[in-house]
Amino acid sequence: MLLRSLWKSRYKDTFGADAGVLLWLCLALLACGNVVLAEPKNVIQKDGEFDMIYNDTVTSQNQTIYAFNHTVTRTKTEGVRVSVDVLSQNLKSPILFVVRQKQAVLSFQVPLILRGLYQRKYPYNHLGRTLCQPPTRAASETQYFFVDVSTLSSQGTNYQLKVSRIESFTLQTDTPFSFTASPSQPQYFKYAFPEGVDTVIVKVSSDMNFPCSVMSIQDIQCPVYDLDNNVAFIGMYQTMTKKGAITVQRKDFPSNSFYVVVVVKTEDEACGGPLRFYPLRPDELIDAGNRSKTLNVVVYPAIKSEVYVIGMLFCVGIFLSFYLLTLLVACLQKQRAKKRETFQNIVDTSPAETASLLGKNADGKIAVSPNEYGSIDSTASSEAITESAPSIDSATSADNYIERSGWKNIGRTRHDSLSSIEEDDYDTLDDIDSDKNIVRTKKYLCVSDLSRKDKRVLSKKYQIYFWNIATIAVFYALPVVQLVITYQTVVNVTGNQDICYYNFMCAHPLGALSAFNNILSNLGYVMLGLLFLFIVLKRDIDHNRALASNEVNALECGIPKHFGLFYAMGTALMMEGLLSACYHVCPNYTNFQFDTSFMYMIAGLCMLKLYQKRHPDINASAYTAYACLAGVIFFSVLGVVFGRGNTGFWIVFSVIHILATLLLSTQLYYMGRWRLDSGVLRRMVYVVYTDCIRQCTGPMYIDRMVLLVMGNIVNWSLAAYGLIERPNDFASYLLAIAICNLLLYFAFYIIMKLRSGERIQCLALISILFTAVVWGFALYFFFQGLSTWQKTPAESREHNRDCILLSFFDDHDIWHFLSSIAMFGSFLVLLTMDDDLDTVQRDKIYVF
Repeated sequence: MLLRSLWKSRYKDTFGADAGVLLWLCLALLACGNVVLAEPKNVIQKDGEFDMIYNDTVTSQNQTIYAFNHTVTRTKTEGVRVSVDVLSQNLKSPILFVVRQKQAVLSFQVPLILRGLYQRKYPYNHLGRTLCQPPTRAASETQYFFVDVSTLSSQGTNYQLKVSRIESFTLQTDTPFSFTASPSQPQYFKYAFPEGVDTVIVKVSSDMNFPCSVMSIQDIQCPVYDLDNNVAFIGMYQTMTKKGAITVQRKDFPSNSFYVVVVVKTEDEACGGPLRFYPLRPDELIDAGNRSKTLNVVVYPAIKSEVYVIGMLFCVGIFLSFYLLTLLVACLQKQRAKKRETFQNIVDTSPAETASLLGKNADGKIAVSPNEYGSIDSTASSEAITESAPSIDSATSADNYIERSGWKNIGRTRHDSLSSIEEDDYDTLDDIDSDKNIVRTKKYLCVSDLSRKDKRVLSKKYQIYFWNIATIAVFYALPVVQLVITYQTVVNVTGNQDICYYNFMCAHPLGALSAFNNILSNLGYVMLGLLFLFIVLKRDIDHNRALASNEVNALECGIPKHFGLFYAMGTALMMEGLLSACYHVCPNYTNFQFDTSFMYMIAGLCMLKLYQKRHPDINASAYTAYACLAGVIFFSVLGVVFGRGNTGFWIVFSVIHILATLLLSTQLYYMGRWRLDSGVLRRMVYVVYTDCIRQCTGPMYIDRMVLLVMGNIVNWSLAAYGLIERPNDFASYLLAIAICNLLLYFAFYIIMKLRSGERIQCLALISILFTAVVWGFALYFFFQGLSTWQKTPAESREHNRDCILLSFFDDHDIWHFLSSIAMFGSFLVLLTMDDDLDTVQRDKIYVF
């Protein structure tokens, strides 16, 4: 027989003439040890045939060995699958199957016991295992393998055995393949990289959410880990319900091929499914029911290196265009300024010289020749002349204005060094205790009332915003970068792709990074933040030059120019890009605060800048502002860690939210002229009694009251929503609070600006409309939700979608593009919205 001939040919030459001697030595040792030999087993040897069903019985007294052979070629890999079914019930001892191959041994017992959560035991009587197929170097080779069947049960156990070939064991590129798997019948297939393809995406899908399954990518080696309890031992793996995808690179597999392994789990808890209640009794076997799942697998070639280059050039090109557009606008503004300067020089000349240069018409008005002064229209000319000087004959009007306004900067003998000036050293308001109360509690305030402090002191005060946020950025970013590098290293080493919540359908690796496209798309925040810093620096330099030349408009007109908060906003935008890129190295719920921390800062700085415009003397200091923002981030961390379903946390947070809203409302309403001390309750009762009970009077500051009432309604509603709904994404909920308050204050500011008779210039109006449109499109892509760490990784992958732009960027990348542009536009709105007041005296600019 085949088996006997194999034994003789394999072991005859090995032992030779010493075989008898060795046998007698073994028998002697057994006799000396007083060992009683059991009755020898009856070994049954059979030549096996493929696709034949063997119905046999095995006991402790016999052992059956099936011998198979098949031809293996170097160019074609043929899979072999062993299927076993135990027909006997209530087995006291399992049947052991051992499959011996040339370079591997596979053993399993039937019934197969798989453990679940809390050590629950699930028996499976029907098994199907695919044999490992090591590569062969020969062009064609006949390989033998043996299936040994044995048991320790004294009773006869009936079983069925079938060994079959898998014709479609090797997957083809772009060719879908369907199969069925279960916990006791895992499946795996081979894929070989074709020539010219270095990266592929393996996609597995199913029409069924459950049972939960695992897809794994393993190297071509034996054994193959294809059971629920060992599939995570090597390679890359991820849980899945309906959808899963893994990007595989040729450089990670020296054999230029790999196995795609699909395993169905014994329980659904890892995929967010229900965990049925079972009585936890020791050694109790639980029937898992039917857990078969039909799946489809297809391997697509990934994008080539040219697409990477196109994606990077596209990303850089978009944001470089804003630099070019800014340069163009700056040139146009400079040209317009020169034309205005020409008309200003004409206005400043004597009447006789003006008449001789320009001539007067019959009405005594200046007639400007279009041929002599270009294509400037008459409307622009009259506006420029009107805004510069009401009458040409009043040549000394500027001097009279300076004398009338009490400007005392000229001839000042005080030392001008900023380093020797501290805000706490003195206050420029006369009679500091009484005058502040008188000025700041007037019913109608002007900017001149709240911009009386020395401008150098305030400039230094607001520059601290920039230096503080720069320091915060360094100390915050360094550990963040270190942590996300560690995250990426853990993912690469362990192969556990459930750690990071990528959009696996559009995750393009580069080097050690798993989703380079999600990182690259954050470049816009950095580039546009830097561009905004350049714009602010240009304005700062122009303003300082105007101050140095003692221009009246710079000294006594318009909103006081303090650029420290603008520098801080630009830095915050750049840091948002850096930290968002760090978050997308490995996005998950534990590091989501990296993506939101500087969003809180941007929202807070924008609100502070809006308030500072007309309240420069009483705006919050940098230390107070950043301390409050640190408290917000602290609560964000607590909410992420403890906020899920924790009623106590939500009660505490809602109370703090409402109290903070009331305190801030009081601070804004009374312009800081109140004290939080032991007598505050008594004063509150007195105010309620005198203004509401004794005599019903309306609020003194109606505009402020309207804003604060609306703000309290919004914040109380958000607090109630959080307390009732308790959203899982606490960080986004906190960000929504900040954004709602910012939008409310911005809308109030615009309405009051128009209500006060002020106008919005063309550049600011274009920025507002452009920003609003871009924000609308950005939010559309943001709410597409390609992944969510509020669910399990398997459930999150159900939201994954393919790339939609250049085969490189997904919806979330477009959100990064549009939101960075929208933030930049929002900053420009804050920078330019009050340019119309640059020629208006500050005692005519209202505070609201």
